[in-house]
Amino acid sequence: MDNRFERKWQGKSWCTLGDSITEANGYQPLVGAALGFSMIRNEGKSGCPLTAGGDRDYGATVHIGCSIEPMFDCVTIFAGTNDYRLDKPIGHKDDRNIHTFYGAYLTLVEDLLNKNPACRLNLWTPLQRDKDGFDIDTINQSGHRLIDYVEVIQEVGNRYALPVLNLYAESGFNRYTLSYLSKDRLHPNEQGYERIASMAVSFLERL
Repeated sequence: MDNRFERKWQGKSWCTLGDSITEANGYQPLVGAALGFSMIRNEGKSGCPLTAGGDRDYGATVHIGCSIEPMFDCVTIFAGTNDYRLDKPIGHKDDRNIHTFYGAYLTLVEDLLNKNPACRLNLWTPLQRDKDGFDIDTINQSGHRLIDYVEVIQEVGNRYALPVLNLYAESGFNRYTLSYLSKDRLHPNEQGYERIASMAVSFLERL
C-alpha cells in the first residue's frame, strides 16, 4: 500500500463539535493516540443542543461550529441527544431555520463545507440513552423519539456524501449495557469511551 495511506491523519488537525459527551474529552485522546493527530480542538459544550434558541443558545453547536476557523483537516459533529431531551423541533429537509434540528444541521454543514471544502467532515449519531425519563421509546414534547434525530443525521450525510458513524445502531450502548458503558445511563464511563474510540478509529481510518 502507498505510504501516504498508512497514517493518513499523522500530523493532521481534528476539531470535535458536540455536547458534554464531547466536552468530557474521553474519546479524543484515545483516537488521537491511535491515528496520530498532532492537534485536537475540543469544542464540546455541556448541556447544549445543536439547535439554536432557548436558554442554552450560547453553546448551540450550530453557533460554535459556524465560528471555528476554516483550518482543520477533520471535523466531527457529535450531537443530537440534547436536542431530543430539550424538545427541539425536527423541522423539514429543506429547512434553514436554525431553531429546528434540520435547519441547524444543514446550516452548520453547509457553512463548514463552504469555508473549508478540503476538510473531511463526518457526522456521528447520538448514543442510545435512558436518563431523566428519556429513553429510546420516549416521545418528547415536540412529538419525536431519539431515532427521529438520528434519521435526520443519516439523511444529511447521504445528501452531502458525508460519512456517518451510527453509534445509535452499532455502538452496543442499549438499556441492558448502559450500566456497564456509562456513568449515569447517558454519559460514557471509561469502558464507554473506549468503545466509542475503537469504533471512531476504524471509521476515521477509512475516510
